[in-house]
Amino acid sequence: MKPRRTDEQEFLAELGRRVRHGRALRGMSRKVLARVSGISERYIAQLESGEGNVSIKLLRRAAAAMGVRVEDLLVDRPAQDWPIFRDLLGAASPAQIAHARAVLTGEAPAAGPVAADRVALIGLRGAGKSALGRLAAERLGRPFVELTKEIEQAHGLSVAELLALYGQEGLRRREQAMLREIIARPGALVLTTGGGIVAEPVTFELLLNSFVTIWLKAAPEEHMARVRQQGDLRPMADDRDAMAELRAILASREPLYARASRTVDTTGLDVETAAERLVAAITQGQ
Repeated sequence: MKPRRTDEQEFLAELGRRVRHGRALRGMSRKVLARVSGISERYIAQLESGEGNVSIKLLRRAAAAMGVRVEDLLVDRPAQDWPIFRDLLGAASPAQIAHARAVLTGEAPAAGPVAADRVALIGLRGAGKSALGRLAAERLGRPFVELTKEIEQAHGLSVAELLALYGQEGLRRREQAMLREIIARPGALVLTTGGGIVAEPVTFELLLNSFVTIWLKAAPEEHMARVRQQGDLRPMADDRDAMAELRAILASREPLYARASRTVDTTGLDVETAAERLVAAITQGQ
């Protein structure tokens, strides 16, 4: 019979799980997190397994590299939506806070329904968001917008360059700002997003509240095969455990992807069939 773990051991085990979940949610391998944070892979492995002493300085660096707050790794949160409320309240005006309070207490009406002809595609890299989204938009006669390319064009830099210059947090701020710009554009459209958008609570909530969202999903093996065909293994390049990392990323993100209004599974489908199913999902109920 195994000895019962102490409270301290339980705390370290839970802390390790949160670090591992946060890393996977953002699509980062241990190798990438070590490079960005300047912390050794060995320390990260010990941290995630709940072993050894935890340095608050190193934990703070790991949190910053992942673009999360260190307190979210340390403290239990009673509500899943707490990060959304916290970040929105931090940026809200007194009038907005008063209105939010009125909505929550039932004194004011909530926002209206999302326009049915404004669609956003979410899903892991390799799901076919760009290829299928473009085909669906052409067949429906709607503008096709890629959030990542809009960010790159606005700043004259690639995502990799923006990440190197401003870090994870800076890139996510620019992603949210560009999403707000796109939301303000009138009319129908088909929008594709980066796979990691679900890891940013406020940005993802904006997306869910402004578009009919469709999760393009596929089996992990197909995700990996498609990414390799594209010659792009970011952020898992040269990682011997790339498939295990991809499975961990998908497992961490699946509950968030599942919040989409609709789902299209592209596993085993050719491009033509997958595009037909996506068009059917977009026009569902119209």
